[in-house]
Amino acid sequence: MSIWKSDTELFALCRAELYTAVVGDIMDKLNYRSQFLPPQIRPLSPTMTTVGRAMPVLEADVFEENPGRNAILTRPFGLMLEALDDLRADEIYICTGASAEYALWGELMSARASQCGAAGAILDGFSRDTNGVLALGLPVFSHGPYAQDQAPRGRVIDFRVRLRIGGVTVRPGDILFGDIDGVCVVPRDMEEEVFSRALEKTRGEKTVLKAIQSGMTACEAFQTYGIM
Repeated sequence: MSIWKSDTELFALCRAELYTAVVGDIMDKLNYRSQFLPPQIRPLSPTMTTVGRAMPVLEADVFEENPGRNAILTRPFGLMLEALDDLRADEIYICTGASAEYALWGELMSARASQCGAAGAILDGFSRDTNGVLALGLPVFSHGPYAQDQAPRGRVIDFRVRLRIGGVTVRPGDILFGDIDGVCVVPRDMEEEVFSRALEKTRGEKTVLKAIQSGMTACEAFQTYGIM
């Protein structure tokens, strides 16, 4: 039986006590060893942490002068505006599929996502309007700042669909947890075990830290507590 009764309680525990490294360690022990997104996906500020349910978004490059036969590609931004408006409380907009030639996120998108109660945005690509995004306070993870606009170059072609990012599968409703050390994906069907064990481990690590600071050697600490 979990010690949290809702996503709100779980996400509060994550922000207060957990970090991505310990969650990743637990998934390693459970033989889920490819759950971190590529390391170039970084928080815009080192203090940013995000945790929430995945709302996956699929982007594609376009040539505006010859968009092809797909009607979605002829619309400004494709389905991006609909995807933004469909965000729910504690969800994270996570987007992939584009080339690294334009930004997938900006200040106005952050403003709308915040209004929806979203927990952040994670982009397998660049973001822009960095000062405005930072001022709004919504956690944004990306390859970094780059001003070139997606408007004539890319379209959202679908959302709430399964994605693959750097070999990691992201499904709608999976839990995304990001901090300065990266972003990990916790599949919905194993979240209770992962977070319960992660909380147990991180609380044990505090005991080990105190023991080491009191003079215990690394070998003694691992032999005593089984944690390092």
